[in-house]
Amino acid sequence: MSASDSLPSTAYLEGNEVILAVDDFAQIADILQAYLQHHSLKTLTAASVKECRQVLQQEQIALVLLDINLPDGYGVDLIPEIKNSNQDTAIIMLSGVTDLQTALKCIRHGADDYLTKPVQFEPFWETVRKVLEKRRLKISNRRYQKQVEQAHFRLQLIHELAIKMNSAYLSMNALDEILRAILIGITAKEGLRFNRAFLALFDEAGKELQGRMAMGPSGREEAGRIWQEISSRDLRFHDLIESIREHEFQEDSAVNRIVRALRVDAADKEHLLIRAALEHRTINVKSGNSDCPVPVELMGLLEEDCFVVVPLFAQEHSLGVLIADHFITGHQIDEVQIHALESFASQASLAIEHWRLYMRMEHKIQELETVTEELDKNKDLLVEAERYAAVGQVAAQLAHNIRNPVTAIGGTARLLSRKISDPQQLNFLKMMISGVEKIEQALEDLLNFVDKSPPDKEQVSLYPIIIKSLMLFYNTMQKQGVKYEVIMPDRQFTCLVDPRQIKRVLVHLLRNAVEAMEQGGLLVVEIVVAAEQFCIYVRDSGIGIADTDLQRAADPFYTTKTAGTGVGLALVTRVVHDHGGTIHISRRNTGGTEVLLVLPR
Repeated sequence: MSASDSLPSTAYLEGNEVILAVDDFAQIADILQAYLQHHSLKTLTAASVKECRQVLQQEQIALVLLDINLPDGYGVDLIPEIKNSNQDTAIIMLSGVTDLQTALKCIRHGADDYLTKPVQFEPFWETVRKVLEKRRLKISNRRYQKQVEQAHFRLQLIHELAIKMNSAYLSMNALDEILRAILIGITAKEGLRFNRAFLALFDEAGKELQGRMAMGPSGREEAGRIWQEISSRDLRFHDLIESIREHEFQEDSAVNRIVRALRVDAADKEHLLIRAALEHRTINVKSGNSDCPVPVELMGLLEEDCFVVVPLFAQEHSLGVLIADHFITGHQIDEVQIHALESFASQASLAIEHWRLYMRMEHKIQELETVTEELDKNKDLLVEAERYAAVGQVAAQLAHNIRNPVTAIGGTARLLSRKISDPQQLNFLKMMISGVEKIEQALEDLLNFVDKSPPDKEQVSLYPIIIKSLMLFYNTMQKQGVKYEVIMPDRQFTCLVDPRQIKRVLVHLLRNAVEAMEQGGLLVVEIVVAAEQFCIYVRDSGIGIADTDLQRAADPFYTTKTAGTGVGLALVTRVVHDHGGTIHISRRNTGGTEVLLVLPR
């Protein structure tokens, strides 16, 4: 090797690349082959145009040493053919004739250099080395150019996602648009160039990983059609984004049917997808194998045993995973693509988390607006509820302090009236009995201090009444750490009730539930609709009611609270009965209390 060599010989060829020496004199071809193989460059030989074409079809040729005159044609005519089949194949022309015009013709057709025979080894090696080094630099430059273009694309995509994240009209449809943009970035020619991409996200409760969206062809025929259309229309990334808005992507495509069937229980910690998500690490599956078990059902669903799984996660929690593969081309997924996908996934995670935070903020704002509106509208109702509580407390004290002695006085007077015959004394006893009866009636009035007017029924939607009643206790629930949930399959359900009285019932039940959960808990309001009736369940996870107190829970003025009055459930019972319904109070097995109101439809 010459002292001027800048690289070892093995650096000029990659993988299975070889050099092809084409000459009609077998001795010359053999000499060139032996010399190049001495320099660790694998070399093949051919003696004709036909043999040359056969080798070009079967092998990866890096350099052709091509004789001009061959038995079945001219080497110069092969130059365009070789270049068209592989632009990276270098060509050095060999000729026994020193002719400047011939040399120039070869160069114009695409040859890289021109040597005359007999070949001098030192100049020959120098020419071969320079041509191969030039070829390697061209290939490297093209690769670097592609990397720069891909980096530019990723920056462009990040910019697109940032615009979407900051859009003022973010909604569920806008999230779908963001997710589609992410999948386009993974599969687009300008992007990461994966054949297919699948996106799965955890549900709101974090209990299940659910396939959300996918993109990619279902087979080679569809892939060819899509890629041909993109190429013929010269669609760039912006064009693909616009095609999303025009709904050109089919939601019922094969990949979307696959992704909709993808569901994994978050409790299955050993599942490949759950491990990738929770451990925040990338898992590359090759031929069905990875550093952790690969579920057979997952490979069956994807119909692929080579794919990469990249986690999507925010600072505090996992969001889901991205799955990408080369289902159509069958290419291996290299480390460069994996690193690019990881970088891209981090930006996708930011977009998804930004949307979720935005929606939580919007929900909180709506809640606060509802609280403010309901507090303003229902000040009278709260005052009324407090009045009931105050009057009830007084009534409870009077009932306790007056009822027993009054009953004793009345009973004694009646007993004496049956034993005494003196008219004057009987008159006094009758006056006492009459006075006692008035006091007893006053106590009865206290026990029924609430409005006795019949329900003013109308057809109303029940869901808004429930929400507005809940919002009255929003601040208290926030302070005590009480969360609420409304379970109502049909939120458009309407019923024939007195809305004011039903709201009063809910306010009392919700107040009791919240007061029972001073240390926090879950308040659930559930509506179950049947053909002839509907049920309202109010459940709390509070301290519950003892079995001995359950039977008397709805009695007027009976309470287990230190400062309670027992008026609320008496009012609830009366209103429910006035509506032709029933009330059932029970202790939950899991702790807390359940109140069931059964009302006719």
